[in-house]
Amino acid sequence: MVFLRGIGSDLNLQDWLWNYIFPTEARWTDRGVRAASELAILEMLASGVTSFSDMYYHCDQTIEALCEAGMKANICRSTQGRPDLPFAQNADCREGLALFDRYHNYNGGKIRIDLCIHAEYTSTPETIEAYSAVAFEKGAGMHVHLSETRSEHEACVRKFGMTPSALFEKLGTFRNRTTAAHCVWVTEDDMDILKANGVNPVHCPTSNMKLGSGFAPIQRMLDKGINVCIGTDGAASNNNLNMLEELHLAAVIHNGFTGDPTVVSPAALLKMATRNGARLQGRDDTGELAVGKKADLIAVDFDRPHLIPAFDYPAMLVYAAQASDVCMTMVDGKILYENGEFKTLDADRIRADARRLLRELYE
Repeated sequence: MVFLRGIGSDLNLQDWLWNYIFPTEARWTDRGVRAASELAILEMLASGVTSFSDMYYHCDQTIEALCEAGMKANICRSTQGRPDLPFAQNADCREGLALFDRYHNYNGGKIRIDLCIHAEYTSTPETIEAYSAVAFEKGAGMHVHLSETRSEHEACVRKFGMTPSALFEKLGTFRNRTTAAHCVWVTEDDMDILKANGVNPVHCPTSNMKLGSGFAPIQRMLDKGINVCIGTDGAASNNNLNMLEELHLAAVIHNGFTGDPTVVSPAALLKMATRNGARLQGRDDTGELAVGKKADLIAVDFDRPHLIPAFDYPAMLVYAAQASDVCMTMVDGKILYENGEFKTLDADRIRADARRLLRELYE
């Protein structure tokens, strides 16, 4: 979605999606998604991301770009359901299953495939239940958007007599290892459902504020022992893929919103971005620096003026560090980015391809 930066800014989620994002995405081609994926990978490697989770289309193009780069990711094909389209005839689901069969644990396990229900409001109970059952049979993870906005959450209650969390639990989605993006409007009962089923909420503070969605109750979820993670959402609703910026915002907005400067500590946020994220992806061999774990790590230059002095390194990473302070990104023991140089990718070619494709798409 980096090719959608700034499209439909200053709108609520529903207007943004239905009037701008979905119509523009309908024009995407393999070439466009490949070029956009490469550009996104440059941005993420330069800002210290070693592995990410993505829900989108033309997924084989993103996977090819990832393999060239040497990066890790959990990829899923965005899936929607229609009342007039039985599950067996749903082309989105067929593509998602074909992707799983071809690419799960691809490239030495760097690529993993999850299945996906885009959201309750873009699907049907039949599709959700059937696809969740197939995921369970295959041992696949699931990726959903959950209670991102108040209107989405309340519309589900009016329609089904239950919240999106309760509906997904009833239809079997949460039997699978589930990534649940946003979780802004979850209730206490919803949080108990997430905890009981081991669901992994992903806090996306910039996106939630930019779209006016609200403030996810992440401290309540952490207090309940829920594996809360952190993400950027797509670049169209952010408008970047800067995880250090997300850590900073997640630290300060909840202090201001609650009036309590002790909520969501830097240590908890760094865990959300590392160990919790690895757990969400089903990667028990990474997420921390420890004997026997994969060498997925970054280096941050603390010789920058704004990082001197550093009496408290976790606090400085969360409150002061910038993406540009990352000077090295390593995946599986291989340096992919160091001091402005991309070791596996031709950054000049990628930027040129992106500009050319953008002209073609938007002319």
